[in-house]
Amino acid sequence: MIDYPKWKLGMLAALLLLAILYALPNMFPQEPAVQISPGRGVTIDTVLEQTVAGSLQGREIPFKSTELVDGRLLVRFADTETQLQAADAIKADFLKDGKQNDYIVALNLASTVPDWLGSFGAKSMPLGLDLQGGVHFLMEVDQRGTIDREYNRYVDDLRAALREAKIDFNSVDRVGDEIAVELADEEAQSAAELLIRQQNPELRVAPESDLSLSVEVPSEVIIKVMNDAIGQNLATLRNRINELGVAEPIVQQQGAERILIQLPGVQDPGRAKLILGATATLEYHAVDEGVDALEADRTKKVPFDSKLYYRRDGSPVVLKKRVIVSGEHMVNAQSDLDPQGTGPMVSVSLSSSGAQRMLEFTEDNVGRGMAVVFIETRPETRIVNGEEVKSTRTTEEVVSVATIRGVFGKNFQTTGLDSKAEADELALLLRAGSLATPVEIVEERVVGPSLGRDNIKRGVTAVIIGLIAVMVFSAIYYKVFGVVANIGLMLNLVCLMSILSILGATLTMPGIAAILLTMGMAIDANVLICERIREELRNGNTPMASLKSGYEKAWSTILDANVTTLIATIALIAFASGPVRGFAITLSVGLVTTMFTAVMVTRAIFAMMYRNPKKLKALSI
Repeated sequence: MIDYPKWKLGMLAALLLLAILYALPNMFPQEPAVQISPGRGVTIDTVLEQTVAGSLQGREIPFKSTELVDGRLLVRFADTETQLQAADAIKADFLKDGKQNDYIVALNLASTVPDWLGSFGAKSMPLGLDLQGGVHFLMEVDQRGTIDREYNRYVDDLRAALREAKIDFNSVDRVGDEIAVELADEEAQSAAELLIRQQNPELRVAPESDLSLSVEVPSEVIIKVMNDAIGQNLATLRNRINELGVAEPIVQQQGAERILIQLPGVQDPGRAKLILGATATLEYHAVDEGVDALEADRTKKVPFDSKLYYRRDGSPVVLKKRVIVSGEHMVNAQSDLDPQGTGPMVSVSLSSSGAQRMLEFTEDNVGRGMAVVFIETRPETRIVNGEEVKSTRTTEEVVSVATIRGVFGKNFQTTGLDSKAEADELALLLRAGSLATPVEIVEERVVGPSLGRDNIKRGVTAVIIGLIAVMVFSAIYYKVFGVVANIGLMLNLVCLMSILSILGATLTMPGIAAILLTMGMAIDANVLICERIREELRNGNTPMASLKSGYEKAWSTILDANVTTLIATIALIAFASGPVRGFAITLSVGLVTTMFTAVMVTRAIFAMMYRNPKKLKALSI
């Protein structure tokens, strides 16, 4: 006898209702929109919202609505043609008179999922670059800058080491691809050579006849530095993309000095460029208290081991060049509000090496000043003679100058930031990691949604044609059992879409291919069940016994077939990437839903259809 207890039927019904609920958002297509994001130091408010609406009305450009979402303004339109026209108009009105970096105007796709569905956490699946469009970047690493930075680090370290060892030297300077160390006498030359060999065994040191040393950085060290820089940049960019919330991005190295980035679904290249291309970090420097900052600002003369900086209010301050700790020593950074009421702050945690350096410095400098310098390099686009000119802009600002009141090491706070938004962005960049070296975007493409719409249309057409063909064949060949199999097939598709939506998986063309393959395998499971039932009927068993035996005997075959395929998809998920991995994830979920709907759901339907086995005289199969 095939029967399900009421509690099991209720559980299946509840699961299917949840599946329908979470798959439903995929029925609401996104609509074109223009998004206006704030630049640095700019806020988006209702005044700007009204100004944009008035500008569009004055130009007689129809729009559906405007709304403020997460500090950005979103203007919705009925079609892409109006969207493009409005974007050009907004740029013409707001990105002029030197305000190119005040606002970021970008095309976007806005969700139309009802709020009541969103309250349950239901959301539609994000679409891949081939379906929804997105942003494509090709970035080039600044190799020369990396090499220069490494040489400058060695110069600063050698100066500090000689000074700490009290070795009398005249100068330590970079000359071409070597570092020249000028000593006071032969004794100092010998002591300096020994010290450099002990502290930096990777360097090649050769004495010169004129009381100097020639220090060479070997090519293998430079190659290792470059490889480390590429690797760190890759990891940092991946972390920053994760902070952006982009699903299944492509971040991979191309050649020796380029990085390819594809962000599916992103129609805001300005926001992506600000986060990906920015090199932001904090550096902690000691205050040079032996120099009058105002006099140094007037004469522009400072000691060789110091540098003139400016606070955000414009007042000068002279700091030691040597960095105590920097962004590369930071493990974590979280933004918050200072409980003492000084405003936004960033709580910083240092690595063990950074904590040791900070501890040693504060132990020796209690009562002296220490400054926090915020260094930021951002890509910048300017309009010159009607053409876009791309460049980078580096700013160095002293965030705060404080007196060291006690000894600290691993954990401390940085205050003096202008706003909570700035603290959030700084914490994001520090948490994601500083780029080992600046990168330049050498190629940028925004893949519009028009190509994606064609792919979506073809993909949906393929799914519908395949689904109809399978369902017609099943209904004709297996009659009532074919109709039940079709119901299971439709519920399988619903369950698959709901799970992918809950997981936030990105739907791509390979994903659509996996859905088609899932439907084929799902109907195959029902074919096995139906043929088993037919075989039992031919052997003379009763209809109810044949129905029960058919499900029991087909189950082991269905399980074996799906588990072996699932093992292959798990291997693809573990070792593949990009579209292949997306295909494997969709197929693996489809295999699980197939076993659920093809066996459990259809069996429950038959249990409700044939409640009274005594009245069952024949099966329509």
